[in-house]
Amino acid sequence: MEQLPRAGFEVELLAPRGSSRLDLARELAARAGGGVQRVFHVDTEGSAVPGVRAFWNLTPGFEVRGGSGELVCTLVDDSTIVDDLDATAAPRPGWYRVVSDDARLLRLVQRHADPAEGIGSVLDGAAALFGTRVRRVGDVHRLDDAAGASVAMAAPLPGERERPCEVITPPLVADHAAALEALLAPARAAGFTVPAEAAVHVHLDAAPFRDVAAFRRVVRLFDEHREELRRAFGTNPRCRRLAPLPPDLVELARRDWPDWPSLRAAAARTAVTKFSDVNLTRVLGVRPGPDTLEVRVLAGSADGAAIAEAFADLVRLLEFPAG
Repeated sequence: MEQLPRAGFEVELLAPRGSSRLDLARELAARAGGGVQRVFHVDTEGSAVPGVRAFWNLTPGFEVRGGSGELVCTLVDDSTIVDDLDATAAPRPGWYRVVSDDARLLRLVQRHADPAEGIGSVLDGAAALFGTRVRRVGDVHRLDDAAGASVAMAAPLPGERERPCEVITPPLVADHAAALEALLAPARAAGFTVPAEAAVHVHLDAAPFRDVAAFRRVVRLFDEHREELRRAFGTNPRCRRLAPLPPDLVELARRDWPDWPSLRAAAARTAVTKFSDVNLTRVLGVRPGPDTLEVRVLAGSADGAAIAEAFADLVRLLEFPAG
């Protein structure tokens, strides 16, 4: 296989019933001669509460570190994976999430919370900031401000939410198939499978796409050839959070532009979103996070060689420089 560019991968898996992403993290850490560090993973989900558009969550994630402290991978939840789970299953001891209806408050809580703490103490650091105490209401630990307004809650994690396992690699620079197999072969051996809604996401360095011609080429590819791409990559029809590029962005990309700053400024004001077939938000600098272009249409897989082969096809279509 030809030399492929540096890229990070997100591979969605599902632990067998009775197991969890922590079990895989421990196995991978043992193979790497390292350890596991618990972290918080930030996600969002729709709300059925009147007047609340969405809830923001901190859920248990696990960084796998090698013997020299290097990052091997991170294993996190993915809220779009639901069909294979028993929604009525009781919470597993020690598994919880922190919930808020305000992303800013959740980021503040995250900054002052230790992911290694238990559900009863995880909000204590944030409570000190607000000068209040955490109240327990049944199984829920609730933090309010001094006026009684809700800040965040820590609640048990029901419905087998310990089973979804998104494997997030650091940027891979060479031997992509072998590097992916080093993570996925142990997962398969442990009974991890590809969930019903699975996808593989690929992150490429954003810098080469901060160019008028390159950006327009990507927009044209994912707009004019959307259905062809989905057939070519076997895009999962059950995969959530995929959509065409917004029409206003497509229309802008068809115009002539004198330079990248002009195009970027105009494109940043469109309805561009992360949840499109290709995520251009970080190329445009309108969303925090890794400095990447993210392609979200690759089919779910637990096979490193198959993922690397699909990635090679993608690189050719994007005309991305190899090496």
